[in-house]
Amino acid sequence: MANPIASPLAGKTIIITRVAQQSSELFEELSARGAIVKLLPLVSFAASEDYAPMDAALSSIESFDWIFFTSSNAVQAVERRGEELGRSLNALPKLPPAAAVGPATSGAAEAAGFTVEYVAAEHSGAGLARELGAELRGKKVLLPRSDRANPDLPAVLRKCGALVTEVVAYRNLPPSSTDRGKVDECLKDGVDGILFYSPSAVQNFLGLLGSERMASFQGRVLMVAIGPTTANALSGAGIQRIARAADTTTKAVVEALEGHLARTKRRSVGGAKEA
Repeated sequence: MANPIASPLAGKTIIITRVAQQSSELFEELSARGAIVKLLPLVSFAASEDYAPMDAALSSIESFDWIFFTSSNAVQAVERRGEELGRSLNALPKLPPAAAVGPATSGAAEAAGFTVEYVAAEHSGAGLARELGAELRGKKVLLPRSDRANPDLPAVLRKCGALVTEVVAYRNLPPSSTDRGKVDECLKDGVDGILFYSPSAVQNFLGLLGSERMASFQGRVLMVAIGPTTANALSGAGIQRIARAADTTTKAVVEALEGHLARTKRRSVGGAKEA
């Protein structure tokens, strides 16, 4: 456990925009480093409205050459639906090899019974497809994702020559009315950093605050993007001060936060001395 006094996070107020069930480890780690941590879920999840395409894919999952996972949510949705259909993944004699967008997703896929053959170096869906490249030509790829997933990945897969079956595994919803009501409460005493895990979270935050209030955070609040697509969403919203975490693991997020805050503090101290 880190010494809070030694951490650049000590005394800093950090908002996590992820659901509580996925944030407990990070919450504890940031708190142990002296941060004041608040939870503000900006995305919620629900079952697919039409499981027919996914059910058809799961009934013949053995016929696929690859299954691509871009989030642990997709893994859990596939695992849960398989159990509902009486096709527990761990009980099947053959599963396609999995490709994962990052180490956290890879770990979830392994726990669900898949053998992860490749983890993206770039930690984005499109990067995952580009890195495998020619390996995908003529291969059948199952792609279970949310209903609001970025369209870049299936396009890149098809450009690589893959035969893509994309199915909606779950729905990505705006924050609940309860969570929307927490926004002003979380922000009223000031905030030093906000963690965003998806472009949807960025868009929902912008929708709740408005572009003018969002712009007021510029230079005052550190926005942390998990993954390049989330960073692009923040840039598109006009945010320039962005710390980038390579993936969703607690280690990567803490390193991104501490690294950026430490550099900011050194510049501030250096400027004070020069003055």
